[in-house]
Amino acid sequence: MAGKVVIIMGSERDLNFAKELAKHLKTFDLEFKLRVASAHKTPEKVLEILREHESENVVYITVAGRSNALSAFVDANTTRPVIACPPYSEKFAGADIYSSLRVPSGIGSVVTIEPEGAVVAAAKILALEDKRLEELIRAYQKTKKGEIEKADESIKNLKP
Repeated sequence: MAGKVVIIMGSERDLNFAKELAKHLKTFDLEFKLRVASAHKTPEKVLEILREHESENVVYITVAGRSNALSAFVDANTTRPVIACPPYSEKFAGADIYSSLRVPSGIGSVVTIEPEGAVVAAAKILALEDKRLEELIRAYQKTKKGEIEKADESIKNLKP
């Protein structure tokens, strides 16, 4: 296996969302770790986690709602790819997502609010050095395309 994904959650409240990421990671047979550290409350812990994986081929997926400093903080302190996947909150009508989108200059984290999309992005990054993973992605894409074709077949002759 060419690499792994480290999911860093801002708090334990993000665990259910992270489990959704883990479900999709299993689809691609990707090794992953779940960690909890806050850019606001435990920045040294975040840096410690990054140091643990400094020599590895790793992609980080950050999961933090509200004021998501975690994603930009991780990105600013690693040369590895960072995918921000903030959980959507009805409580804030989605406004909390802006903290993942509006980040300081020099920050290159990618943002997607769908766990499946975050995992596909991570898998594609890791597939640059893993042909087996590349084939899993091709099969996944073929399945997704098949789902659309099947849906089209089932409704194309329906009368409104």
